[in-house]
Amino acid sequence: MSQPRVGILGFLHESNTFLGVPTRWEDFASTSMTTGEALRQHWQAAHHEIGGFFEGCAAEGLEAVPGFSTYAVPSGAIATEDFERIANALIGALDSMGPLDALLVALHGATVGEIHRDADGEILRRLRARLGDALPIVVTLDLHANVSQQMVDRATAIVAYRSNPHLDQRARGAEAARLLGGVLRGHINPVMALAAPPLAVPIAVQKTSDLFLFRDLEDVLQWPGILSASVCLGFYYADVEEMGTTFLAVADNDPALANRAVEYLASRAWARRDELIAKLPTPAEAVAAAMIAPAKPVVLMDIGDNVGGGSAADSLVLFEECLRQGARNALVVLYAPAQVERCVAVGIGHQINLGFCAGHVKLLSDGLFTERKVRHGGWMHCDQGLTAVVETPENHTVILTTRRMAPMSLEQIRSVGVIPETKDILIVKGVVAPQAAYREVAAEIVLVDTPGPTANDPASFTYQHRSRPMFPMEPMA
Repeated sequence: MSQPRVGILGFLHESNTFLGVPTRWEDFASTSMTTGEALRQHWQAAHHEIGGFFEGCAAEGLEAVPGFSTYAVPSGAIATEDFERIANALIGALDSMGPLDALLVALHGATVGEIHRDADGEILRRLRARLGDALPIVVTLDLHANVSQQMVDRATAIVAYRSNPHLDQRARGAEAARLLGGVLRGHINPVMALAAPPLAVPIAVQKTSDLFLFRDLEDVLQWPGILSASVCLGFYYADVEEMGTTFLAVADNDPALANRAVEYLASRAWARRDELIAKLPTPAEAVAAAMIAPAKPVVLMDIGDNVGGGSAADSLVLFEECLRQGARNALVVLYAPAQVERCVAVGIGHQINLGFCAGHVKLLSDGLFTERKVRHGGWMHCDQGLTAVVETPENHTVILTTRRMAPMSLEQIRSVGVIPETKDILIVKGVVAPQAAYREVAAEIVLVDTPGPTANDPASFTYQHRSRPMFPMEPMA
């Protein structure tokens, strides 16, 4: 008997709709876009859900058929013509994949198009229109998905990450493949339920090891008859109708059980919602405390310039606060293509005035590096573009890149000759995700309430499409 043939597809983007610049086809093509066997070669060994698809298919005796996958660094909503081009490439890949018995699809869940604001649901709608309702489609989502009813209605089962930093991506991909194997053998009949209380969880409290929501989730996963369950914390930098925290359960042929599970999770979250608020230090307070901290380095997480949430990676708020207070030996990584060009022009060893500080060009690099450890995002081969390192008389290190790079790997700075353990202050443009890497070197990690397009407080954004009222933006009894 031939193995069931399972198509592998992926389309992942976290879309910050408060950014004025749309995301284009080129942003995906220049970051990661693979088809056919190139997809297998790129992802099979990665600590990513697509790598988990391949692993799980092999374990389940399924033939994995790679189709199309693409990813872009979090940024603005996807321009309409480019969304259509990507969607057509993804759907069109089915033509070259031969007969399929099922699909495994890696989506993000917070992808937004200029017209199709529930872009993930739209992709699933188009897949169903092409393949029909009977073909099993199991989907993985990021923990930060804004889950719509359309996604639930179009999928056979949905599995979301359960850790932030996202260290379980490969495991969730393998879990999705196991579920699919059970469906194809006729051993299980997944049914899903979704609960969406009016709740937004600020990003500063989204470290899952500290969050009671995920302890509740572990309880539900032990219930007899529950095949899978997920807590999706949402992405409140996307102004869409579905924005907010959601709870998913997949039960075996038991809709009532799935509904009981999500109602249990949602009610417990709502009862303890006041615990989901954090008091954070200002930039001035954080830098002052870091300067006198007895152990170094102190990592200052620049929440408002969180690259993983779509920010530009160019905020100087924390670095200029270090300069103002006379701190020494800090490090910051900035997206600054024009400044890199100037460094190239003056050359290694020569002085340069960057405007906000002055120093000498210590090193120029192609910006390529490899991360082999399990890290948030699951990426192995990374490219931050042509990179310059500038050292100042105060022992500050300024790393300037020509590609935006989320700070998920210490190799980002080690690859350009910087030893993070030797710095007193590390300014990191993220929140929870980079902690998987930086906790290895940090004496202390401090989340800082900085301004910007990824600020911590959901109430600081002006929404047009989200549901109202919603905690904590509106007072609710």
